Amino acid sequence: MSDRKIKIELVYALPQEQSLLSLEVPPASTIADAIVLSGLLEKYPEIDLEKGKFGLFGKLSKSDMVLREKDRVEIYRPLLADPKEVRRKRAEEGKVMKKGGGDL
Repeated sequence: MSDRKIKIELVYALPQEQSLLSLEVPPASTIADAIVLSGLLEKYPEIDLEKGKFGLFGKLSKSDMVLREKDRVEIYRPLLADPKEVRRKRAEEGKVMKKGGGDL
């Protein structure tokens, strides 16, 4: 067996804190393997390898995706609000304001 490893980056961001790690992992490691090896699961127990969303360079990927040299693994947090719903509500409020004219 070879001691060769591949270099990757792993990123996880919270509103007030960001983690950017450079790691060396064995060849044929998956996204899930890299997250486990990074130690981020101990620091951030909210990361869920089963239900969580992950990406490589901004492209959604499954946790069993095999990594390549210089890949950037991104761990995504669940959305607090549905962007489509927020835009819909904002549009409705704008329409109501225009129709009513408001009290000036």
